[in-house]
Amino acid sequence: KSGLDPGGAWHAWGMACLKAGNLSSAREKFNRCLKPPMDLNQLNHGSRLVQDVIQYLESTVKPILIADDDYFATLRELEATLRTRSLSLEMMCEGKIQHNYYQECLFYLHSYGTNLAIISFYMRHDCMREALLHLLNKESPSEVFIEGIFIPSYESGKLHMLENLLETIDPGLESWGVYLIAACKYLQRKNYYHILYELQQFMKDHVRAAMTCIRFFTHGAKSYTELGGKQTWLLKIKDHLKVYLQEVSRNSGRKKMACTFRKKMSATDVSRHINTVDLQMEVTKFLHRCESSGTSQMTGSSLPTLFGNNNMKMDVACKVMLEGKNIEEGFGIAFRVLQDFQLEATEVYSKVAKQLVKQQKYSEIRQLLKCVNESGVAAKNDGDNIILNCLNEFKNIPAEDLDNLIQDMDSDENKIQAYVMCNKLRSAYLVSVRQEKTRAVQLVQHVRQLAESSRDDIVKAICTQWL
Repeated sequence: KSGLDPGGAWHAWGMACLKAGNLSSAREKFNRCLKPPMDLNQLNHGSRLVQDVIQYLESTVKPILIADDDYFATLRELEATLRTRSLSLEMMCEGKIQHNYYQECLFYLHSYGTNLAIISFYMRHDCMREALLHLLNKESPSEVFIEGIFIPSYESGKLHMLENLLETIDPGLESWGVYLIAACKYLQRKNYYHILYELQQFMKDHVRAAMTCIRFFTHGAKSYTELGGKQTWLLKIKDHLKVYLQEVSRNSGRKKMACTFRKKMSATDVSRHINTVDLQMEVTKFLHRCESSGTSQMTGSSLPTLFGNNNMKMDVACKVMLEGKNIEEGFGIAFRVLQDFQLEATEVYSKVAKQLVKQQKYSEIRQLLKCVNESGVAAKNDGDNIILNCLNEFKNIPAEDLDNLIQDMDSDENKIQAYVMCNKLRSAYLVSVRQEKTRAVQLVQHVRQLAESSRDDIVKAICTQWL
């Protein structure tokens, strides 16, 4: 009469029937106020009213039966009295969900609950297999798997049990592919890399497992001494990649399988990555030895490895050359890094030369030039360009060492450019006049112009007299 919503009254009445143990009446009352969710895959446990019903039923060890005033009916009598044929469960957990109130929970969950609520109920009562089958049968999205099955499994230490069940239901794991990849992404977001690695090994996803091992090797290391103690991860990377190569070659003769969830990579790329790991092992051993013997002088905020981008690989090549007893000791490994990754060699050599200027190791720069020239792949002007690139710091280089470096240059044109950069106009004039006459005139005119700009009257007069 008052136009109020009767839902609350029906719910209270239904709860009263439940508490009185009159389950069939409770169903009838709840039917008038409970509604199934619009979206069964929504990430919640359904309406608060349904949750209240489930919570009460789960907390009740056994419903009390009012019939014939027998308050102390045995459990067997209860089950016989309350057993209902209308409830057809798709899956029943043998030996576990055997009490009527559990059946009653499932009735309400299947009628009014979400898939997540049903799956969570199974998980709470150690029915993981039923939870997984329900997930598959309803084709629920991966978020339901993560929320309802995966998180509870690893939090309660039952990840191995979950893996065993996944394999039992589908030995090839193909039907679980979407869910497993989603679990990996979730673990990566949470930075749970140890669980991620364990899961990737279970999935036989060797390429991704190798990538996780790279992270274990590089993450948090502040020195190559630390990386030296983590070399077992490099061996694991190689093992994963080799197993993957074996599987690729084994399957190459067979008919192509359907698209799988495991990461694919060409045999060429895998071989290249194995070479990178081998080279990183050499780099690690070398720099670990340098740090241990105290020859290491470079300090930087980040620790470069060959698993980074090209700039980081160039930093590795620089580090190897600079941290040995001398340039020659590390040049061989650095040269292989430059060759294997096709890096810009002159840029790396120039960076090393600039660093040597800062360290005042001028004789080492000449040794660097010797190594570059003897490498067999240096272009004609590589040595000259290295010197030119480090002459920006000429004010810090003693005059004698500066002259020695410029004298080591091959091209007279480059020597003139170097002398001009260092404001040594008289030396630039002396080299200029040795050139072929037409070119000499151009060069001397240029030197005279510079002398005029810098008000060097002596060099200006010499140039004018020669011209």
